[in-house]
Order: sequence, then C-alpha cells, then structure tokens
Amino acid sequence: MVPVPSGRPVVRAHDLRRSYRTRAGTFRRERKEVEAVRGVSFDIERGELFGLLGPNGAGKTTTIKMLITLLLPTGGSAEVLGHDVVADAREVRRHIGYVFGGDRGLYERLSALDNLRYFAELYGVPPREQRQRIGELVEMVGLTGREKERVEGFSRGMRQRLHIARGLLHDPEVLFLDEPTIGIDPVGARELRGTIATLREQGKTILLTTHYMFEADELCDRIAVIRGGEIVAEGTPADLKQRVTAGHVVEVETFGLPETSVDAVRLLDGVRSAAVEERGQAQVLIVQVRPGAEVTSLVLGSLDGVNVGRVSSREPTLEDAYVELVSAEPAGAPA
Repeated sequence: MVPVPSGRPVVRAHDLRRSYRTRAGTFRRERKEVEAVRGVSFDIERGELFGLLGPNGAGKTTTIKMLITLLLPTGGSAEVLGHDVVADAREVRRHIGYVFGGDRGLYERLSALDNLRYFAELYGVPPREQRQRIGELVEMVGLTGREKERVEGFSRGMRQRLHIARGLLHDPEVLFLDEPTIGIDPVGARELRGTIATLREQGKTILLTTHYMFEADELCDRIAVIRGGEIVAEGTPADLKQRVTAGHVVEVETFGLPETSVDAVRLLDGVRSAAVEERGQAQVLIVQVRPGAEVTSLVLGSLDGVNVGRVSSREPTLEDAYVELVSAEPAGAPA
C-alpha cells in the first residue's frame, strides 16, 4: 500500500480545467476554444467509492482521463496517492487501474486467459505470480469455466468483467471505472455491479463515472454531479435525495410537445423545475412541484393544443434530484 501524506486524500482534483481548440464554420473557418472541464474540484478518501454523474458530454470522461494521465490539464491540478498527474505521471500509472465501457481493449481471437497473460506481461506482473493472480481474478469476475474460450464469443457483460480483471492484474490501489455498465443487459449489469461492490469490500479506492442514478445510489459512498464541465452538487446519495424529498412530482404523457410549452410550465407559480423524457412515441413532462403547491390544472392549461395522455402524481426519487440538477439553467446563463 502506497503511503499517502497525512491529511491528504487518495485522489484530489483542484480547479481542474481542460480546453480544446477547434475550428468552426463552413467557408470562413474560425478558431474556437471549447472548455470541456471548468474548474472541477473534489477529494476521494482511501477505500471510498466515489461516483461522478452527468449526462453525455458533461465532462466525466475528460475529467477521468486527466486523472489517469491520458490528458494534460490546461489549468488547475490533480494528485493520485500524493503524486502529481503531470509531474509524476509514471508513478501515478504504476498504482492505478482503468476500465472503460465498450468493446475496445481486448483481443477477440484470443481466449480470456491468453488476453490476461498478455496484459500481465505488459503490466510487469512477475512470471511466478501471473498464474495465481490470473486464477484469482477469473474467479472474482465470474468467468471460471469460460476462461479458455475466445473473447469473440463473449457477451458484452462478460467482456466488461474481463476488462475489470485486466485492470486489476497489477493489483492497483486506485481503480477508475468509466461507464462500465453502458450497453449491457440488465442481468449482466447486475452481475457487474456485484463485482464492483466486491472490490469496494476489498478496500479498493474507486472512482466510478456513470449516468445511471440508481447505479450510483446502490454503489457509491459519495456522488458528485457534473453538468457543462462544472460540479453542480456533491454529497452522499441521502444528501442528494434531500433536495427533492419536499413537494411532489407531476408526470404528464404528451405527444408532440413543443419546447415553448415546456418553457411556459417552468414559469408557473409552484413549479420548481420541468424536464422532458422520451418514452417511445411519447414525451413525458416531469414537473417538480414545490411543497404545498397544486399545479396540475395550471400545467394542463399551459399544454393547450398538445395531445395529452396519462397524468399522474408521485413522490420524488433520487433520479428526480439528478434530473433537476442536470436540467437546471447554468449560473449566469442568459434568460
């Protein structure tokens, strides 16, 4: 175990920033600077499972790539186990594992066993330790009996579990999981979450990025929600639930809902926020209502001319807190 200076977290990001230069325009190509990450700060303590949540394009993967030394920050600083991710990049890489969602990163025509043997050599695992280490990991991720089969015949969930085994070959102290359950069927995702929970019980420090609120609620000790490259909320799952425990939620099923109607609902007295969720052919308007307010008739009045289906009222959930956070207007945005 790498000693961390007293009082310092295992992972620390301070005012972390990353900008890209791109060109826009069809005829007159103009240079444009895009800020993907805008002053992100958080700490992760030893043995903690920390969730970084946000919609696609919010800056989750860019943040994680800076922490694992794949991208250089354009501002701010970050440390892993007391090592600066820029000045001590080699030392950081020695003690971290990285697992990303998707099918890349494995050799499909090799067996799971041969994949792990190959990556064990790359990670510098001593030959005398490889057999035992690989056997332990195959058992831990639930691939015992399938390890001699080619990866091309594996389901996506099995591939993701093999990804996790690969990322743990050198027994890293810190593990970065970037949307590991994306695109996996419910059964495979549940098995993968079980594997992640086991790693947490073993004392690994884990940063998990996801946009599945229920997944973060089940696994994480603390959560940070990122929107537009900025952290907009941080705390335990219970802390985030407190944001919406007061009041209730009105859901209105609509067909062909214009944005102007959604804007009108947001301006109603008693409405805290409103968002739209696509469900098949329908658009479901989800309205967060302030405590004591009754807005159903007002909401329906704002949808004049819109084809309305089912209308219901329910208690708020953790997912509602997440939707409210990522749907809110950024501070300083034009009205």
